[in-house]
Formats: sequence, C-alpha cells, structure tokens
Amino acid sequence: MTMTIKLARVDNRLLHGQVATVWTKTVKPNRILVVSDAVAQDQLRKVLITQAAPAEAKANVISVAKMTQIYQDSRFDGFQPIILTESLAEMAQLAAAGIDLTATGVNVGNLPYTAGKMMLTNSVSADAADVAAARQLVSAGVPVYTQTVPTDRQQDFLTLATKKGLS
Repeated sequence: MTMTIKLARVDNRLLHGQVATVWTKTVKPNRILVVSDAVAQDQLRKVLITQAAPAEAKANVISVAKMTQIYQDSRFDGFQPIILTESLAEMAQLAAAGIDLTATGVNVGNLPYTAGKMMLTNSVSADAADVAAARQLVSAGVPVYTQTVPTDRQQDFLTLATKKGLS
C-alpha cells in the first residue's frame, strides 16, 4: 500500500492562505508536502512554509527524490497529503518517478504571467514547456485541470492551452 494523495496542486505560491484554509478544509489532508528541490535547499522559505500550515495538517518541504522515496515506504502509508509543486514540470517528474496521481489528477491553481507565457485563466499562464509537461502527465493517465478554489469549475488545462494557440 502507499499513501493516499488527497490533492496534487501546482501553485507557484506553494502553501498560502487559499491552500491552508479553503483547500485543506475541502480535501481534509493530514499532511501538506511541498515538493521542490529549490525550496528544500532554502532554509528561510522552508521555515516560512512550515509556519503557514494549518493546525490540522503539518507541512514538510522535501525534494522530488525524497518524495519518491517516502511514497514507496510503508512507514508513510498513513499520510493523506496535499502535494504542492511550483511547476507542472515538477509534477511530471513525480509521475514519471512512479507516484500515482491518476486518482486526483493535477490541479493547476496559479502560474503567474511572465514574458513568453500566455494567460489561460485569470490565475494561470503557460508556455510550451508547461504544455509539454501537461501532455506528459496526460499521457500517463493523469488529468490536468485548472481550478483556483474548490467552488470554481474545473477546466481542462490542455483544452485551454489549445484555444490560446499553445500546443
């Protein structure tokens, strides 16, 4: 058996008020795992993220390799986490490493606009690299959708990208 993932979310802000309150109350995780090689190396960001966790779900910041390790370790079977990454590429890495995201899919909540990206929704922008990572996930049987908060309608990420001319 492996851990039961409650939500896999891409959000460049990682753990913030929306995740700590709204998403946590909706999906009821017992752990929040921020999976990022960059953040795992940044002591200040790690401290700030762990302090932002709600009382009902302790937060940990770990690398992609560590996430892959604990996912396969039966000592962590009781974890029911929200998994947060900053990018679709990191989420695709997790799926390629054997982490099963097919049940939850990947929620793209916030990817900010930067030069070379195109706005897909009010809070999600993407470029060819994001679309390629989403295609990799979808080809592994993982749905990829945008949804800022649980009350928003889910929209297929690749459909939105195609409508904007990204393919």
